[in-house]
Amino acid sequence: MEQPVIIKSSPHGIRLLLDPEIPFEQLKQEIMKKFKDSGKIFKNARVALSFEGRSLDPDEQQQVLETITENTGIEVVCVMDDDAGYEAFCEQRIKQMDDMRAGRTGEFYRGTLRSGQCVECETSLIVLGDVNPGAKIIARGNIVVLGSLRGNAYAGASGNDNAFIAALDMDPLLLKIGNTYGRSSDRGAYFAMKNRRKTMEPQIATAHEDQIMIEPITQGLLNNI
Repeated sequence: MEQPVIIKSSPHGIRLLLDPEIPFEQLKQEIMKKFKDSGKIFKNARVALSFEGRSLDPDEQQQVLETITENTGIEVVCVMDDDAGYEAFCEQRIKQMDDMRAGRTGEFYRGTLRSGQCVECETSLIVLGDVNPGAKIIARGNIVVLGSLRGNAYAGASGNDNAFIAALDMDPLLLKIGNTYGRSSDRGAYFAMKNRRKTMEPQIATAHEDQIMIEPITQGLLNNI
């Protein structure tokens, strides 16, 4: 090869064409130089990576990834073999990573939700206000209400039974986490209340063995979520 390392880029991926003959340590130096020279082009990019022209074992692949990430702002979301579905796979994988990030971060809603209002969210949801009776909030991730929750809340709407609902004042009409329901009128059958008080205090609801467990928020509890 005239050049030991050639970068071929696409909207969602990078293909590295590697010289099959030069020593691996020299190859890493050439990769580092190549990416440093192209740093502005790939700044903060999230890509799938594939190798051509040279077979790398898992340890060598890992060293190449470290060389790239330590010397650029690139985030490699996966390494894949070259095939006809390369572009489609790259786009799908990056979208999955974005969805995962969205689930860990979430969106904000500012204001009080009144009867008849409904807010739906594709990620986790933080409400900066109250949720009054007759109002509804639905999120694919977790729900946190920095106020009073007296309406309906549905967390883990994608079927995630490990989601949670937290509120500064927990007194909902109906909760649903994943596939588990809980109603205030059926607390004996659905809600397992732990140390529930009438005064305002932060509470968290989780699903456990077909029950909605509501208990005060403690550091130990947060560590187990």
